[in-house]
Amino acid sequence: MKIRAVIVEDSRLARNELKELIKLHDDLELVGEAENVDEGVELIQSEKPDLLFLDINMPEKDGFELLEMLDEVPITVFTTAYDEYAIKSFEYNALDYLLKPVSEKRFDIAMEKVRAQMEAKNNQSKAKKLTDGSQIFIKDGESCWLVKIGDIELFEIVGNYTRVYFANEKPLLYKSLNQIEEKLPEEFFFRANRQQIVNTNFVEGVVPWFNGKLKLTLTNGEEVEVSRRQSYIFKDRMSL
Repeated sequence: MKIRAVIVEDSRLARNELKELIKLHDDLELVGEAENVDEGVELIQSEKPDLLFLDINMPEKDGFELLEMLDEVPITVFTTAYDEYAIKSFEYNALDYLLKPVSEKRFDIAMEKVRAQMEAKNNQSKAKKLTDGSQIFIKDGESCWLVKIGDIELFEIVGNYTRVYFANEKPLLYKSLNQIEEKLPEEFFFRANRQQIVNTNFVEGVVPWFNGKLKLTLTNGEEVEVSRRQSYIFKDRMSL
């Protein structure tokens, strides 16, 4: 499994140095780079990487400020020319820090730590996963349901709630879509866009849509527009 990484670093030389080191590891995939905090936040929010190489000392805003701007923080390895930042970096739960210029040996050690943490996260995630036969309890107002995960057709954000579609019912669940996605079986459920997750077993029609997107029609008649990025993933996942 590839470890998707981004670099946020204001020095082009340092970014190039990291890119060359990343190329030496087959399981690392660089999915983007940014040269300041604001660009970095936007990149991280759009790509949702597993791993962040983050410079501490940048103009205007530093690496610590970037972490405070994120709702969900990737595994973080700080890069810095000043080792006095090291202690503070661990207050921000950084996995490791690399002193510039970064040696190949020191980079390899950091990557072993990253792999160990990724494995621990994956094992924890698997332990929490539901199956299609798992049941969840939903209470909306005076109505209650005990619903099999495999019978749910669609999850959809509605404000601070998530609407759950099953058997002509559409109750609201007081959980975020991200919380729900973490527990869903990946072989059946697909994140179509930021607002919706579909059960692919209930997709009965797929048509090309605007700007490289897809539109799905579900057996319950609901239509779901798949974002352009997710459309590529959907095509790959559903093809032979």
